[in-house]
Amino acid sequence: MVKKTKQPKSGHKDTRKHIIDTARALFSESSYLGVSMSDIAEKLDITKAALYYHFPSKEEIYNAVLDEVLNDINAALTEALKEKTLNRRLYKVIKNYLDLGLKEKNIIKATLLSGEPTVRDHVIQNRKQLDGIIQPLLKDILAEKGLSGEVDQRLLATLLICMMDGILLEYSFSGHNINSDKIAKQWVAFWFQKSMATRK
Repeated sequence: MVKKTKQPKSGHKDTRKHIIDTARALFSESSYLGVSMSDIAEKLDITKAALYYHFPSKEEIYNAVLDEVLNDINAALTEALKEKTLNRRLYKVIKNYLDLGLKEKNIIKATLLSGEPTVRDHVIQNRKQLDGIIQPLLKDILAEKGLSGEVDQRLLATLLICMMDGILLEYSFSGHNINSDKIAKQWVAFWFQKSMATRK
């Protein structure tokens, strides 16, 4: 028996959003390679033909999912910058990034490890956006510490992003839980309560 396509009453745009949201949950649970177009169609309770009508390939769906994930990461970090103090901003940037990464563990892992050109392009685009958010925060922190001329803020931003990505990768491979609150607090303590290694 052929399944009938179920679509939201609102039309094409809402259908695409529903497909992306459903695929995002599947990719996050089982990774890119662990999900097929048939899996997505079955979860949506539609035919594969109906799915292909909206997206010509799994890669197209995955790219749309990546766009949403990266937008959510940028929104979470931008929200963190609304905190009143520099130490709270740094804390929230780290915690929000780790929390979202934990929620989307297989998607984040795929973006970090995939050799696919389109995925790599998304990662490069995301890195530029992350740098644009994190560098000004680190610049302000360095200025407050009197270290503006001593430390390369661009390199420091790269190190911070790599540290957070490394923690997420370790978690995804080991399956161990991580405490984003504790990690963020330790980094803030390093920056704001302990003397910097570059200080004499």
